[in-house]
Amino acid sequence: MRFAVITQIEHYKADRKYYSYTPYVKEMNLWFNHVDEVCIVAPFNPGIPTEIDSDYNLNEIEFKKVSAINLTSFFQVVRALMKLPGILITIYNAMSKADNIHLRCPGNMGLLGAFVQILFPRKRKTAKYAGNWDPKATQPWSYRLQKWILSNTTLTKNMQVLVYGDWPHQTENIRPFFTASYSEADKYDIPLRKYDLPLRFLFVGSLVSGKQPQYAIDLIEELILKGFPSELHFYGDGVLKKSLEENINNENLKGSLYFHGNQKPEDVQEAYQKSHFLILPSKSEGWPKVVAEAMWWGTIPIVTPISCVPYMLGESKRGVLISNDLKSDLDKLIPVLKNKDALKSMAMEASKWSRTYTLDRFNNEIEKLL
Repeated sequence: MRFAVITQIEHYKADRKYYSYTPYVKEMNLWFNHVDEVCIVAPFNPGIPTEIDSDYNLNEIEFKKVSAINLTSFFQVVRALMKLPGILITIYNAMSKADNIHLRCPGNMGLLGAFVQILFPRKRKTAKYAGNWDPKATQPWSYRLQKWILSNTTLTKNMQVLVYGDWPHQTENIRPFFTASYSEADKYDIPLRKYDLPLRFLFVGSLVSGKQPQYAIDLIEELILKGFPSELHFYGDGVLKKSLEENINNENLKGSLYFHGNQKPEDVQEAYQKSHFLILPSKSEGWPKVVAEAMWWGTIPIVTPISCVPYMLGESKRGVLISNDLKSDLDKLIPVLKNKDALKSMAMEASKWSRTYTLDRFNNEIEKLL
């Protein structure tokens, strides 16, 4: 079987191997276990891979380079229009030679792939929609357009669309799905935490406005002022890093903020095991892997109720849902922090739930799809 992947995720090349964002590569390696040939259409970066990138298991990959496009300014729109014909031809050629087509959505490449796949109604196809599928969510027009095309069974034939969450009134090709980071072999005992002070909080993700890292800092500052000595450890990088680091000079936060930058998965895993809580006050997610990973190790998530997150947390049975309003969030969080027995129970429930979604199970589900 020849498998064509259309993705927005940037790729690198080193030592004759292709590299990309580790969670994505880890998942795609499972898909590749069930196919004979792979063609990837994606943007290419001539630089070197970073700490958060890994290489594919396959040695032989046909890689089709395309230009990354952006539609956030007039200049970028003009540039994208100039590049568009070449990108569409590359996608079409890859799909025409494939036995099975796989789209990674949402994203500009996913949108273009959604249009081109209409021309191949008889070919077997899958689309992994890694964003928020909630029909009521406020999203960019390009995301809404992708969702409309993928769920329109008149335009989109012979495709299974994998989404996070089980949403009402969906077309027959929409399939609730999940993702995973760990295998059955990773089911070590979770650390038994005493929840003594200082409390250790963790933020894992890009330091960008959509993830709201500043709100995490504000929440920790308020907890400290209310008598809960705390630490907040950031794992990740982004455009907000410099402005966030200025908080270190805040008298209330001295000795409480730590910025570790991008780290390897094993280092992040160690951080989960050492931490009491994960904070993710994000504006938009699909199935946030960092939440599921934290829960695996008994790290209690404190997150916003977006996409399928309330389902992941069992409506606050396995974590704390916040609203990004400091007063109401503190009113909800402080009683939880005072009840150590409840925290221990919440951590166990979080780990028990997360460990039902393993890479082994994920691999079996992919085999069924293909």
